[in-house]
Amino acid sequence: MRLDRWLADSLPDLSRSRLQALIEEGALRSGGLVVGNASRKIKAGEEFVLAVPDAVPASPAAQEIALKVVYEDDDLIVIDKPAGLVVHPAPGNPDRTLVNALLHHCEGSLAGVGGVMRPGIVHRIDKDTSGLLVAAKNDLAHAGLAAQFAEHSIERAYLALCWGVPLPRHGSVEGQIGRHPIDRKKMAVVKGGGKYALTHYKTLRAFGDFAALVECRLATGRTHQIRVHMTSIGHPLLGDPVYGKGAKKSGAPASVRTLISAFPRQALHAKILGFLHPRTLLPLHFESEIPSDFNAVINSLESL
Repeated sequence: MRLDRWLADSLPDLSRSRLQALIEEGALRSGGLVVGNASRKIKAGEEFVLAVPDAVPASPAAQEIALKVVYEDDDLIVIDKPAGLVVHPAPGNPDRTLVNALLHHCEGSLAGVGGVMRPGIVHRIDKDTSGLLVAAKNDLAHAGLAAQFAEHSIERAYLALCWGVPLPRHGSVEGQIGRHPIDRKKMAVVKGGGKYALTHYKTLRAFGDFAALVECRLATGRTHQIRVHMTSIGHPLLGDPVYGKGAKKSGAPASVRTLISAFPRQALHAKILGFLHPRTLLPLHFESEIPSDFNAVINSLESL
């Protein structure tokens, strides 16, 4: 019998789709190892442990959280998100998210736009990535922006600091991105399954041969796309706690390694965001200044 079907029979309080989602999130283990394949056949004598997270509120609450608003009208709002702010409620981050802040800022006008738990959200950036993000304030804007993201017509450019200097200095990285076959909390370039992803990169500045400042432009928008693609070509981002482990740091002075070990996040900043206004169809273009912590690392690398 399929694993997910057997679990559904054994745990009648959980639907099969809910069980599949939990498996995808890495919540199921056997013999201490994560089991990530819901369709595999079970064997006699196998034992499984399923970690079911606590229930979350049916809808997020409005919370007063300071926001840096770059642009706002009756249809949409563009935020310059600081590093450390989660975009929407999820297990481990039930509140104090961008969604909670937007619900307060927009005084309830976001209710139901695009879904209960992610009202107004049409794209995400990681918790510890800083920079620009657009949210919809009504259904028309949500549909119009979502269509542009689906068509990959949104302009998105990120600044990243990576280990080593990419060769060639500019190029493209493509490959299917899906859950890591062993560590289900990570994404990876996979041979089978996953979703097609394409990232264009350009080296803006090299710091010796041990680090570089790179501009990455997204042609698609997959989870952790830049972090996964840069790692796949041997250049993980500085400070990345998930994909930067084991990064080749040969040639990097001890002072650089100390500097990066003290940097609390991946060095990634969403600098440019451009799209057509969903109502007027006029082009909008925004640029964000490099945050001070990111800029301090660049200045330190330049001084070596």
